[in-house]
Amino acid sequence: MLQVEVRGLHKHYRVHRRESGALSSLRSLFRREYRLVRAVDGVDFGIEPGEVVGFLGPNGAGKTTTLKVLAGLLHPTAGEVSVLGYRPQDRRAGFLRQMTLVMGQKQQLYWDLPALDTFELNREVYGLDPAAYRTTLAELDELLELGDLVRQPVRRLSLGERMKCELTAALLHRPGVLFLDEPTIGLDVTMQARIRAFIAEYNRRTGATVLLTSHYMADVTALCRRVLIIDHGRQLYDGDLAELGRRLAPYKLVRVQLDHGVPPGTVERYGAVMEVEQDGLRFALRVEREGVAEVAAALLRELSVADVTVEDPSAEEVVRQVFEGGLADADAPSRSGYP
Repeated sequence: MLQVEVRGLHKHYRVHRRESGALSSLRSLFRREYRLVRAVDGVDFGIEPGEVVGFLGPNGAGKTTTLKVLAGLLHPTAGEVSVLGYRPQDRRAGFLRQMTLVMGQKQQLYWDLPALDTFELNREVYGLDPAAYRTTLAELDELLELGDLVRQPVRRLSLGERMKCELTAALLHRPGVLFLDEPTIGLDVTMQARIRAFIAEYNRRTGATVLLTSHYMADVTALCRRVLIIDHGRQLYDGDLAELGRRLAPYKLVRVQLDHGVPPGTVERYGAVMEVEQDGLRFALRVEREGVAEVAAALLRELSVADVTVEDPSAEEVVRQVFEGGLADADAPSRSGYP
């Protein structure tokens, strides 16, 4: 049974529009003009229990709107949505006890109080057994290394420390479905890695289903094998991230470090030169996948090579190609199973 099912999801808004100036303001009192904003425009997907799925798209693509619909904060304009067998917009108690929504740019913690006070409030709201609450809090403390952070006023915590407490507050009731909207936004590289490790371990221990949005591709590549990609509210791709890379980037990067320089034009005959570093001693060549072995062998045989590595194109590059229309002529079957 799918944990999350979305069929033909649409979310549209009527937005008031007027020109600047006093005359336009006066005119709008008698005749208001509107434009239709299609925030989400026909999205279909399903998520199996325990999956961690990346939800990608540029700013304004409709990611957060979709998550708010899935969490029951917004009603869909059209389409069918089911989470854990519930209609999210009904906001039934059984649904709320089994899911959580964490938004990296919003907080539920009380600014002037210790995070522990918010934890206690959530315990009462969810009706958690005190013993079970203490057990869960101890487990989250172990995973996130909270220590004395929970006893300090939230306003004194760093952004990374606050995010650890936000995650704790959101997971005290042990939800089976997590909607995470930019959980690492604004964090330094070290804290991003810690949050990613926590999400992966929480998923491993509890089998929770996770739908994750992030502008940091490191989050997605570390946690998600499958990605959903939308732009301007429309779904562009649903499938394996590695397969997307193979389809849109049928080449590899061969990085070469030479012992000494070579005459101009020498390296170019092995492939398209993408990067040059260290006074011409380091190169990145773009080589068709089927020719990588031959090119690597030729480099080692014909040049004084200190080191050579072969890499796939970055996930950022692949997703950028999607947004530039790279899937327009490609076969992009949806995994949703819906027509």
